[in-house]
Amino acid sequence: MIEGDRVTVSVRVEVEPAVAFEVFTAEIDRWWRRGIAYRVSGRRPGAMHMETRLGGRIFEELEGRVLHESGRITAWDPPAKLAFEWRGSNFKPGEVTFVEVTFTRTESGATQVQLVHHGFSALPPDHPVRHGEPPSVFIGRIGRWWGDLLTSLREQLTPE
Repeated sequence: MIEGDRVTVSVRVEVEPAVAFEVFTAEIDRWWRRGIAYRVSGRRPGAMHMETRLGGRIFEELEGRVLHESGRITAWDPPAKLAFEWRGSNFKPGEVTFVEVTFTRTESGATQVQLVHHGFSALPPDHPVRHGEPPSVFIGRIGRWWGDLLTSLREQLTPE
């Protein structure tokens, strides 16, 4: 679902919420896609990290050096919810958007992972993260980007 200033994407994974939460957070490098669309390191072998605690950083590292800090965890309630600030690599100091992720057990024992990313309206209309796109096109692109990432999470959590 895409609406205004908010992107909402979700995926169902066939594991319990505690497992989904653990893989999403502590094993972020396992499922976060590689390549220039998803990582500052591009094709180089960088690693994504999430410090699993309130105030913890989300960052990408290459050869022992932090390339980009994407945000800080603002809510930490395992295994139900986490929230974090999000900054693109082209954000100025103080520019930030917000991401909330919930992990809800379904009747079958699987988990519905829902991610909501919002706060884009605080960025200037000509902000480089928008690539000159009209708001609806930009929001759609962000939704597909997160959708690709959650699909990767689901693929990592699918038993073989």
